[in-house]
Amino acid sequence: MDRIPFGIAGLDEMLGGGLIRQTICAMIGTYGTGKSTFALQFIYEGLLRGENVIYFSLEEREDRIYDVMTDRKFKIDKYRDKSLFVIKLDPTDFNFSINSIKKDLPEMITKIGAARVVIDPISLFEGLFDDPSERRREMSYLIELLRDLDANFLLTSETNTTDAYTSKYGLIEYLADTVVVLRYIRPDDLTEVHMSIEVVKMRRSKHSREIKPYEILQERVNVYNEASVF
Repeated sequence: MDRIPFGIAGLDEMLGGGLIRQTICAMIGTYGTGKSTFALQFIYEGLLRGENVIYFSLEEREDRIYDVMTDRKFKIDKYRDKSLFVIKLDPTDFNFSINSIKKDLPEMITKIGAARVVIDPISLFEGLFDDPSERRREMSYLIELLRDLDANFLLTSETNTTDAYTSKYGLIEYLADTVVVLRYIRPDDLTEVHMSIEVVKMRRSKHSREIKPYEILQERVNVYNEASVF
C-alpha cells in the first residue's frame, strides 16, 4: 500500500513503513507525553517532502506553535503561509466552533490542497457536547467529512483520567484508522520514569504489537525500535 512516512524512523518501522495514504490517525496520551511534538514532526516531514500542511490548534496560539517549531530547529521561514499554515480555532464559542470545524475546516483543507492535517487536540471539540449520543453523532459526521478529503489526518487526544489506553471520551479510537498511545511507565516510585509508545490499532495493515521506549530531544524524537522498556 502507498505509505505516508510519519517522519520518526522507529515509529515508521512500527507502522510497517508509515501511515496508509488518506487515513486518520489518533494519537492518545496524557499531559507531558509529547503528543503535540509528534504532531509537529509529522507536519514538518510533510514540508520536507514538498507537501502543503495545516496545523489546526484548539489550544495554543499560532505564534506559540511557530515558536516551538523554531526552538526545535525546524527551518520553517520559507514555508510559512505558502505550504505551512497554522490556524487557531476557538473552542470557547460553541456555535462558532461547531460551524467552523464542520464547514470551514474541509473548505480550507481543499483550498490549500493540504496533504497532511493535524487537529490538536480533538478532545476539545468532543468536549463541546455534553450528551454522549450527540458527541458520537457529531464526531462520526466529522470523521466522514475528513475521509472524503485527499489528506492524511493526525488527531491528538488526552487520555481518560482512569485509563492510560483510552481517550478522554473513549470515542476517537473507534473512529480512527490508526491509534497510537503514548504513556509513562514507572516500575516503582523510586525509579526513573520512562515514556513508551504503542501502536494499538491499524486497519488494513500489519503493525508492531510491541511497546517501545522513546525520548524527546530538542531537535527530534527518537523511538527506539530495537529496545525494550522493561
